[in-house]
Amino acid sequence: MTAVTVLLADDHGAIREGLRIMLESHGIRVVGEAADGDIAVRNAFALRPDVVLMDLRMPGRDGVSATREIVQRGLSDVLVLTSFDEDELVLGALRAGASGFLLKTADAGTLIDAVRTVAAGDGVLDPRVTRRALAAIAGGEGSTASAERSAELTDREQDVLTGILQGLSNAELGQRLRISVPTVKTHVSSVLAKLGARSRSHAAALVHAGAISRTSELRER
Repeated sequence: MTAVTVLLADDHGAIREGLRIMLESHGIRVVGEAADGDIAVRNAFALRPDVVLMDLRMPGRDGVSATREIVQRGLSDVLVLTSFDEDELVLGALRAGASGFLLKTADAGTLIDAVRTVAAGDGVLDPRVTRRALAAIAGGEGSTASAERSAELTDREQDVLTGILQGLSNAELGQRLRISVPTVKTHVSSVLAKLGARSRSHAAALVHAGAISRTSELRER
């Protein structure tokens, strides 16, 4: 099985070294490092890692701007490492298309699982990181608008959206809905497009406040 590849983006060399040791001890290959956002984008383009592990606060170009370009150019999925006092940056990273968020204090097992989950095309939402940010997006970007967009979803897409809100992986969604993983991915892409979301994380944020009644009904089944 091919090892998951990761690019580390953090301005602290000691943190990068610690992350490298942790990841490589679990069979994840670190293919490059970056100390700021510009280098992160350049290295993502050159190395095409499965996942960029992205700090948000870096000198020069920050992690939000780098995440936006990396996602828009389809260079890699981005897993953000953040801290409790970065709500505005987390909001920006959600809108930029980050696939997941973890605290920098996450233990090795949580980090390894998150990297592999994002590399597999799924999202990771640490509720301790994103609770306030999700609520802010749900209110700030308008849950009514999300509800109107969600009305365009088919019944199957509503089921997929429910799974996204519950944090299910593509494989788990496939098992629940009795469909293949490629079919799940197709439905997820359609849901994101109809909601105007850049990622599963952003989609969850847009409907976090219970913006659509159909999803609430499904969650109660």
